[in-house]
Amino acid sequence: TSFSTPKKKKRDDGMREHVTGCARSEGYYKIDKKDKLKYLNNSRAFAEEPPADTQVRKCPPPRRSEQRRLLSSFTGSCDSDLLKFNQLKFRKKKLKFCKSHIHDWGLFAMEPIAADEMVIEYVGQNIRQVIADMREKRYEDEGIGSSYMFRVDHDTIIDATKCGNFARFINHSCNPNCYAKVITVESQKKIVIYSKQHINVNEEITYDYKFPIEDVKIPCLCGSENCRGTLN
Repeated sequence: TSFSTPKKKKRDDGMREHVTGCARSEGYYKIDKKDKLKYLNNSRAFAEEPPADTQVRKCPPPRRSEQRRLLSSFTGSCDSDLLKFNQLKFRKKKLKFCKSHIHDWGLFAMEPIAADEMVIEYVGQNIRQVIADMREKRYEDEGIGSSYMFRVDHDTIIDATKCGNFARFINHSCNPNCYAKVITVESQKKIVIYSKQHINVNEEITYDYKFPIEDVKIPCLCGSENCRGTLN
C-alpha cells in the first residue's frame, strides 16, 4: 500500500506545479514561507499600481461662494419635515395610553414636548376608498364601535383599526394642542401628528379630526371653552 510519491516540481516563478493539473485534487499541502512572501509581495505591488488609463484626476477645491451656497442649503434643510421624520424614527417621543376624560382611551405625554415638533406617526394599512367602505360595514357587523380610518388624500386611507400604533388613541378636541399633517417621504405619503404648542408631562395629546359636515351629528365631548358640540 505504500507508493513512492514523486517529487513536486516547481515552475519558473517558484510556485509548485500540480501533477494532476488541479490544486483541489491534491489535498492540503504546505507552502514555503519564501514562496508565500514572494507571491504576496507581487500581488500587493500589482494592487497598489492602478492602470494608467484609470487614474482619476484630482478636482480643484470648490470656491468659497460654492461652499457658502452648499452650507446654506444644508442648514436650511435641517428644519425640513424629512429630517424631523428621521429624528422621530430614531428617537421616539415617550407616550402612553390610558383612560381619558374625553372619551374611552387617550394618548398622554410622558415627557415635555416643545412646539412644532413631530409627536408620532399615524401608522396603519394604506387602502383605497372601496376597501374602506367594505371594512367599515364589516366592523359594524363585528361589533367594533370605533373605526380608526384616516384619509390621506382622495384615493388613499390609512386604516389603523386592527393594525396600528398608539396614534389611533388620540382623541378629538375643538381646542387641540396638536395637528395632523401629510408629508411625503420617499414618494410615499405619511400622516404625522405635530405639536401646536408646548405640551407638559401627563397632558393628553389631542387634535381636530376635521370630519366633513353631515346630517347625522356625532356629539363632541372635549369639554373645551370653544367646543362646537359635534365632531361633524
